[in-house]
Amino acid sequence: MPGSLQATPGYQLQPSAEQIPLQTNYITNFDFLNQYLPDTYEKEFERYGNRTVSGFLRMVGAEMPSNSDLIKWVEQGRLHTKYVDCESAGAATDPTATWTVNDLLVPTGSVTTGGTGGIAIREGQTVFITDNTTPVTGLSNKAIVTGVNYATNEFTVAYYEAGGQAVAAGVACTVMIYGSEFTKGTNGMAESLEADSEIFETSPIILKDKYAVNGSDMAQIGWVEVTTENGATGYLWYLKSEHETRLRFDDYLETAMLEAVPAEATGGALAAGYKGTEGIFYVINDRGNVWSAGIPSTLDNFDTIIGRLDKQGAIEENVLFVNRQMGFDIDDMLAAQNSYGAGGTSFGLFDNDEQMALNLGFTGFRRGYDFYKSDWKYLNDPTMRGGLTNGVINGMMVPAGSTTVYDQVLGKNAKRPFLHVRYRASETEDRRYKTWITGSAGGAATSDLDAMEVHFLSERAVCTMGANNFFLFEE
Repeated sequence: MPGSLQATPGYQLQPSAEQIPLQTNYITNFDFLNQYLPDTYEKEFERYGNRTVSGFLRMVGAEMPSNSDLIKWVEQGRLHTKYVDCESAGAATDPTATWTVNDLLVPTGSVTTGGTGGIAIREGQTVFITDNTTPVTGLSNKAIVTGVNYATNEFTVAYYEAGGQAVAAGVACTVMIYGSEFTKGTNGMAESLEADSEIFETSPIILKDKYAVNGSDMAQIGWVEVTTENGATGYLWYLKSEHETRLRFDDYLETAMLEAVPAEATGGALAAGYKGTEGIFYVINDRGNVWSAGIPSTLDNFDTIIGRLDKQGAIEENVLFVNRQMGFDIDDMLAAQNSYGAGGTSFGLFDNDEQMALNLGFTGFRRGYDFYKSDWKYLNDPTMRGGLTNGVINGMMVPAGSTTVYDQVLGKNAKRPFLHVRYRASETEDRRYKTWITGSAGGAATSDLDAMEVHFLSERAVCTMGANNFFLFEE
């Protein structure tokens, strides 16, 4: 029947014989089926540059295998002992007095003979006693220890000065051991001291990631020309996302070693079976040096830092890994020390002159110790530490070189970098960086899953040795 033909589909367009825009030949829907295809760039534009933040641990540390679930080492203690919270039961001018030690800086059991352990002060030693609170000349004594009660952490002294005790009873004082004295024909030192050592431990954690693509998508190839962060160039298709997963996993291997914390006894993570590990930031906050007064930007600030280093390991060379602002502040501080050239631009060894581009940056300086400066991308990246408003870290100072520790697994002294990564490995299983493919697509034939899955795994921990030599610069 003539009336049974439906009106649709009708004519979509009515071409014109001439290139004249008419209501009937106006194309409103542009897609890839139309005659006017858009110009496309096959090369991916790298608008963020190098997006990875890893590389710090490769610069300052090393990696070595470990076949245990627990890593332990011993760090040496101080050679000398000083107590900074002691008080006397005697009064001013007393020729003898009994002192109580309130701060046990030495582990219990340091004294191996003649007592139950406790303070490391022995009969016959000579001590220097000074007032903590009032810097007045004369409020100090030299004395000899005439008796020690290890059970109560008390010791008795006889003063060398004719005026007797210089401070009043109950005044907080510091006691420093500086020698010993014995009379003729007497026995030797009655007690012996054990070495003061500290045992530290950490455990590796397991890190994983995965990339998956189904078999159907693998059958349609779309090429993209890329330049990758690891220096490779060429064309990628669906594996581009796999490549970025690998780069992201590489970053996490490092950032986890920086940020990780151990699970606390009452925390939910431990109850769920997760133990955590000691990351570098955690260790420095726990037993290292922390600068929490903003960015150290003056020589007086660095003199304070150097004074602390003198009291710690006194490592000669140190590297400052800093964010952009701290780097600029250090440059400005160093530039201000030499403003006697033309216009104040004669900086140190740079030999700036009017015919060259002015170099306003410094790579290091020496003031008591050598400090080398390096920008740390992790602290600048807005998707990582650079995007934080609270908990800001401006930089970290890492001692250069290595230290000697007693490895409890090896049973001997070993030289180790101050920072190094231990990964689980044995003769049959290496878990430093594992990757494998599963599924039934892309050449894999391990299951009936219509996809290709690329898996990544590592089991590792970072060892921060000699944390007292590190500095963390927090906001």
